[in-house]
Amino acid sequence: MTVGVNGGKMGSAGGNPRSRHHTAGAGTTEKRGTRRVFVGVHERQLDERGRVALPSSYRGDLGDQCYLFFGDDGCVSIRSTDSFDQQAAELVDAVKRGDTTRNRMRAFAASASQATIDKQGRITLDARLREHAGIEPHAPVMVLGLIDQIEIWEPEAYRAHESAGQHEIARGGR
Repeated sequence: MTVGVNGGKMGSAGGNPRSRHHTAGAGTTEKRGTRRVFVGVHERQLDERGRVALPSSYRGDLGDQCYLFFGDDGCVSIRSTDSFDQQAAELVDAVKRGDTTRNRMRAFAASASQATIDKQGRITLDARLREHAGIEPHAPVMVLGLIDQIEIWEPEAYRAHESAGQHEIARGGR
């Protein structure tokens, strides 16, 4: 795995004092075939319009457009257009097999919106997405890579999930 230039040290990222790396490899993406994986966690700040700057290392794989949607566990999830299309096709197939309901597919589709990444690498979290994740306007957020997608969290909610995950790792499983 490629480790970011800051390694495991906390420090300012990209010259923005509101952005901090928190883990080794933060923000790096690793090439696997033609797909990259998103890793690392970054503290960011929403601006007055509800925009948040994505880490520069995440942006190339997203292109100019991406999808934002209600993520599992109360976060906002972000996927590239191709990845979102694949997830949507898998959901349609799961409904056809009877593995999930049309209600879940309906809720998933209704929560999703296509977003444009501006020249500064920002996306806008609308009020509905912020409410789902418990994120207040002008608030700090955690932006993290989750291998095949990106998540945006309210910091306290993220810390609770991070702690639970670390305990699972320490126990060697689930």
